[in-house]
Amino acid sequence: MSHFYAIDEANLALPEVERILAALRDQRVELIALRDRVVAASPDDEAPSAEAAEQIRLLRLGMQGLIDQMQAGVARLVELDITLRDISTGLIDFPALVSGRPIWLCWRLGETDVAHWHSVDEGFDARRPLSELPMGRGSGTPAA
Repeated sequence: MSHFYAIDEANLALPEVERILAALRDQRVELIALRDRVVAASPDDEAPSAEAAEQIRLLRLGMQGLIDQMQAGVARLVELDITLRDISTGLIDFPALVSGRPIWLCWRLGETDVAHWHSVDEGFDARRPLSELPMGRGSGTPAA
């Protein structure tokens, strides 16, 4: 982690992050559908016809295009020092510090703002409301 987010800063990043995560979620669904079409078009024990082979080739090109788009979205999250946890639910973590201790500010698609956190050695199931952040001397909110 090279950047730590304050709560306000994480919330300011949400419009871009939400756009990226919604695109990733939709691209994932489309990629799975294309994969299923490739599997359905691929004969089990014989060479595909020329028409089927061309269909499979085009489907695979579409899959590669989606993969490229998804890689660009993930790369942007990495640039922002945001950790992607789950594409299907749009779950991410922002690195933050509280009293010098690293934590994760936890957010997922559908939530209006960053309202949860968990320690770096815990996951989504252990997330707690920001009101339960342990505040030490001189620390009011997670800060960069």
